[in-house]
Amino acid sequence: MILYEYPFNERLRTYLRLEQLFRRLGELIPRSHPLDHHFALVTLFEIMDVAARADLKTDVLKDLEKHRHQLDSYRGNPSISEAVLDSVIAQLDHCFSALNAQTGKTGQPLTENEWLMSIRSRVGIPGGTCGFDLPAYYAWQHHSPEKRQHDLEGWANHLAPLAESLYVLLKLLRDSGVPQKVAADHGQFQQTLPQGRTFQLLRLRIDPAWNMVPEISGNRLIVSVRLMRQETDGKLQPVQEDAAFELTLCA
Repeated sequence: MILYEYPFNERLRTYLRLEQLFRRLGELIPRSHPLDHHFALVTLFEIMDVAARADLKTDVLKDLEKHRHQLDSYRGNPSISEAVLDSVIAQLDHCFSALNAQTGKTGQPLTENEWLMSIRSRVGIPGGTCGFDLPAYYAWQHHSPEKRQHDLEGWANHLAPLAESLYVLLKLLRDSGVPQKVAADHGQFQQTLPQGRTFQLLRLRIDPAWNMVPEISGNRLIVSVRLMRQETDGKLQPVQEDAAFELTLCA
């Protein structure tokens, strides 16, 4: 099944973009080829660009605190495992303390590294990191894989509190949803959202055998899905047949 996710607000869009970048970074650092480590640095700079938003750190801290208060209200509930509850709250507290302990914006110490910033200023230029432009960077790429991995891990550690906080927040959000099987008549599906709940994320799983791509739109009142199929010329065309997929709304 292919999983598609659709965020209902800009804050969550930012969280999901950062999660994708952190996953990519985690895939690239353990590799050994200099080209993989070049793109690990590119990913590091992309994370810094997204994380530079002034209110991002504040938003994450607020969300961590909000979840903690919500979970605290479950204490004494006989249907709730106190051990599991304590474990999740402890994880939230750890993330809050680690992120709050960082001064300034996330990744600020990296911006004070002149060598890294010299690479960052050239990355956006096509072919701008050639050896004749950045000889020191070219030399670094010839270091041993272990040395490059050590350096990358050290730089990534400055972003680790944000990465861990986002992982916890998104896991709690995704776990809040209940999957349901739905049918799209003639490739179209629409559902009115229940009042009194604010949904933040839609998750859609569809069998790749259908060879369909969902186009999702939604707001606080309604969600709609239009199924498309990619033709040989690359264009997407609406499908007319009925299809089924799994839908999860996370609040």
